[in-house]
Amino acid sequence: MDTPILILLISLLLLSSPPPLFSISSPQDTLPASSSLSVSDFLISENGIFSTGFHSVGENAYCFSIWFIKPTSDNNFTVVWMANRDQPVGRRSKLSLLKSGNLILSDTAQFTVWSANTKSLSPLQLQLLNTGNLVLRNQQNVSIWESFDSPTDTLLPNQPMTRHSKLVSSRSRNNFSSGFYSLFFDYDNVLRLLFDDAEASSIYWPDPWLNSWEADRTTYNNSPHAAFSSSGYFRSSDQFKFKASDYGIGPWRILKMDVDGNVRLYSLDEERRIWRVSWQAISQPCKIHGVCGPNAMCNYDHPGENAGRKCSCLPGYKAKNLTDWSLGCEPEFNLSCNAAESGFIKLPHVEFYGYDIKFYGNCTYEKCEEECLKSCRCYGFNFRYDSDKGHYNCYRKSLLLNGYRSPSFVDPFYLRLPKGSVTFYANRKQEIRLHCPLTTQNLLIDRGYKKPKQNGTLQFMVWFASAFGGFEIICICLVWLLLYKTQQRSSENTQSYLQVVSGFRKFTYAELKKATRNFREEIGRGGSGTVYKGVLSDRRVAAIKRLNEANQGEAEFLAEVSIIGRVNHMNLIEIWGYCVEGNHRLLVYEYMECGSLGENLISGTLDWEKRFDIAIGFARGLAYLHEECLEWVLHCDVKPQNILLDSNFQSKVADFGLSKLVNRGGGGKNSSFSRVRGTRGYMAPEWISNLPITSKVDVYSYGVVVLEMVTGKSPMTTGGQGSGNTWEMEQRGLAKWVREKMNGNGDNELWLEEIIDPVMKGKCDLRKMGILVQVALECVKDDKDARPTMSQVIERLLPHQNR
Repeated sequence: MDTPILILLISLLLLSSPPPLFSISSPQDTLPASSSLSVSDFLISENGIFSTGFHSVGENAYCFSIWFIKPTSDNNFTVVWMANRDQPVGRRSKLSLLKSGNLILSDTAQFTVWSANTKSLSPLQLQLLNTGNLVLRNQQNVSIWESFDSPTDTLLPNQPMTRHSKLVSSRSRNNFSSGFYSLFFDYDNVLRLLFDDAEASSIYWPDPWLNSWEADRTTYNNSPHAAFSSSGYFRSSDQFKFKASDYGIGPWRILKMDVDGNVRLYSLDEERRIWRVSWQAISQPCKIHGVCGPNAMCNYDHPGENAGRKCSCLPGYKAKNLTDWSLGCEPEFNLSCNAAESGFIKLPHVEFYGYDIKFYGNCTYEKCEEECLKSCRCYGFNFRYDSDKGHYNCYRKSLLLNGYRSPSFVDPFYLRLPKGSVTFYANRKQEIRLHCPLTTQNLLIDRGYKKPKQNGTLQFMVWFASAFGGFEIICICLVWLLLYKTQQRSSENTQSYLQVVSGFRKFTYAELKKATRNFREEIGRGGSGTVYKGVLSDRRVAAIKRLNEANQGEAEFLAEVSIIGRVNHMNLIEIWGYCVEGNHRLLVYEYMECGSLGENLISGTLDWEKRFDIAIGFARGLAYLHEECLEWVLHCDVKPQNILLDSNFQSKVADFGLSKLVNRGGGGKNSSFSRVRGTRGYMAPEWISNLPITSKVDVYSYGVVVLEMVTGKSPMTTGGQGSGNTWEMEQRGLAKWVREKMNGNGDNELWLEEIIDPVMKGKCDLRKMGILVQVALECVKDDKDARPTMSQVIERLLPHQNR
């Protein structure tokens, strides 16, 4: 009897033990034809060095990647390639090798995010090689596609770089999306480094003022290529070459375009599990363009050109974001175009490279200053002595980018400021640079004192009590500090994750008030709030919604908005951030150029194909909310005004998540709504029948919107005949009218022509429209259980969409 009990206990113990990191018992290096990899699957190279699969870049955010299987000492994996770095996908995504031979990455809504664009009549297989190369091969072992041909930011040993490939840095160490720096072959077949952001672009390596032969490069090659060997020897067709400092066969090496704009060769120290720099392109990091952003200058922590880099704003400017210096600084003043109202402050040993308005040779200082004051675009000038020609040159600057302070610059830079503040900023600059060593000394006077007799016991008790009290105070302070730091760190981690993964961040009310110019331009109004157009500090155009229900608690609002911020789908409006200050509750969304579906239906700008695509698009968005995202979300107010269109007339659902978040464990049912939600004309009958509210209320509203798209008639204006409840006439009038037309005429085309929007008559596919109307009528059935789900709607419509 004891033995079975012992076996049972051992079994329970094994079952209760945590699962291993990788759930596949026998990992393989090959994916056969007509199969797929889910988020939990992966391939491992035969030598056990590399793994490929879905790499987590945030909560419910993944990129299909290749990485070194052994983590570094800080428990991070070294990613060497990504397929979808700029468009992460969710948990239910998969990589599929189709029968056609194409390799595709599809998201949770079955939308193709990335594709290898391959075709093959014979079966293919996907294999991860020992070199870290992911290869798609046919039965003759011929490579059809390989990851080595499309690098991300990293080269592996013997991985070629050609005119068709380039290395692009990540945005930051925690954000893998495309950054500002790239290594590539230019049109002269020379390997170069480029800084490229939304406002400026410039070559910075080799030194841009050098001709190719002066930089020891050659343009005489018609097949540019570069690679480095396993021993650490790099060679390029433009005759650029180098060797690793630890040259020789042994450690694994990678060449990486780093986030700071420098290209480095790293060697793996397997014993300590760290990557050591064995070569870098630029030894003076301040020479990298754009490192400190506009209106800032780069210098070093301590003397020596190889010292650590630091950024500082110019006098009169303040940093936009201390955690991201690529954004640079912004002025604290308003600069007038009137020459009499401007002056200049001298900045010794400072140079700004590039962005000259005009070059003046053999120029006097007075002439240079006068020419700068003539232009509103001139923010300063370099006045530099040309030793070869024996005179000064003037360089007026229209953009203060690539600022660099170094003792090697003999000549100063003259910064333009409002005349009334020149003295103030000049003095403040001097105060900051002022160094005051301690020159006074404490003089000790040799003088004796007779100490009175003291009670030793009393003195000990006083000291003991004081020490004990001090110890208690220190403990209390430490506990309080620990709790405060823990809470702050948790808040910062949540905020930083949301900002890195999805750009989601907290705005101040003052920021949004400035962005909307005091909420001047209203672009929409609804039951939950008013929407204004605004321009953020990073120059993105945004739609800023001011919520009406300002009495909601801050904790409740933050909990709800954090979930909305993690929702990510191409047919849902992207939320960039929020504001919660006092009674102010605001949400910041991406701005949609073509407005709402309602506006476009009124103006008659949508043809039949666009309407059909819009119907499928916002069906995908609703399906994602109901079935795929982190929390089940009911929209509860689906209407044309909440379907927005981008510049390509692709539809996106807006205002989701503000009505009710539904717990998965409840099966999608929730009857705890305190009041009726939605817009009359689009509301399901459950709202007045006291029935449980489920995702089928959104399905009903979807059907009404589709009928409105087909007929061009609003449900608020199409009522049934006869007496009866006005609300029911508004709710069911449009659907009833369409059914009557369908049942009263046997010829399919005749009744369709009767209900069609006059704008589309003679210009649409009646067969496809009939399918769309049938689906819409199924969605508006009174019995919620008879309505299809949104995923079933997509399955019905998708085969008829034009490809």
